[in-house]
Amino acid sequence: MTQRGAPPRGGASVGLLNDLPPLEAGAVRYLRHWFSGAEARSDLHQAFHGKLGAPIAESAFESFGALCDFCVKHGRRPLVRHGMTCSCLGADENCFANLVAAAAAGDLEDAELLASLIVPPKRAQQLCHLAVQCGLYLQQISQNAPPRRTYRPGNATLH
Repeated sequence: MTQRGAPPRGGASVGLLNDLPPLEAGAVRYLRHWFSGAEARSDLHQAFHGKLGAPIAESAFESFGALCDFCVKHGRRPLVRHGMTCSCLGADENCFANLVAAAAAGDLEDAELLASLIVPPKRAQQLCHLAVQCGLYLQQISQNAPPRRTYRPGNATLH
């Protein structure tokens, strides 16, 4: 149970957006655009067209919209997002990004587990299916993105 007046846990900063791989960073940025009003959504639509071309862009945009709308309609609670220009990565945004990335990579068990954090378990498989479709489009968009910055050697222990 959340204490009265406490900030939502889903908005807790868990990292920096620039530290994410391109696919995950794109998923978060697009999520922020989708829920930031008609003008931001129109900008997102144009960005998809610029990166994918008209026929694929329409499918990608519809797929992303279906994923976001499913989260709204069936979500356990509203997904908390940071502002469009915020460099922080929120907990809910991180979960969403990892869901899309796992689904796109074919890691369906992990994707379904992540989906169950966003929607009730009985809806997780449906959300996972939408994330697979959307993730493959976002993977195409992110292929030419610059690689993420690495602050530690690859063999470093995290904890």
